[in-house]
Amino acid sequence: MRIVKPGFEFLGDVDGIALMKNIERAKRVCYKSEDKITEYSYKDAVRDLIARGHDAMLEHGGISVIVTADRAVLNEIVRHRIASYAQSSTRYCNFSKDKFGNEISVIEPFFFPQESMAYYYWYEACKAAEDAYMELLSIGRSPEEARSVLPLSLASEIVITMNPREWRHFFKLRACGASGKPHPQMLEIAVPMLKAFQEKWPELFDDLEGIEFEAKN
Repeated sequence: MRIVKPGFEFLGDVDGIALMKNIERAKRVCYKSEDKITEYSYKDAVRDLIARGHDAMLEHGGISVIVTADRAVLNEIVRHRIASYAQSSTRYCNFSKDKFGNEISVIEPFFFPQESMAYYYWYEACKAAEDAYMELLSIGRSPEEARSVLPLSLASEIVITMNPREWRHFFKLRACGASGKPHPQMLEIAVPMLKAFQEKWPELFDDLEGIEFEAKN
């Protein structure tokens, strides 16, 4: 059994400026003010949209991210409906094969200190699940049948594509806690992701403030 950390990466070469210029162009089509477009006018144009709550224009762009997290976190992410998803399938993936290292991978819960009894119980439960999964495969059960014993801590990948308007909604809920404090492992993904988005698109996301958290390991 392999223990891994959660993470994310942008899918492909993301051109942050081009995306914001598309948003500006869409806005200016509404008012026929294309003649006011300059090399850097997108900065004020996008900030103005954010300040006025004119979020519809933010839908004229798409940002894709690959997230690695446990199944419980992914179950919360896919509740965001204005999005496209491509998720690794436990129905078809056979973790007993060489390309998976003949083992499952699990996300380590940072809130269980490694020397604690809580960590011990978590580890033993995941290892027992892996053993049961492999035994089911060995007696001829299919991956889609054997997966019924896999833990929520199973490491999985998902490709997420949203427009900036929906990414703002995602971060408000999952990084900023607009509807209540998010799950700690959601914060572990969403807060660093928000910071990465703010570095690429400050005009779109720098008004959002993620909840600070500290991993115990």
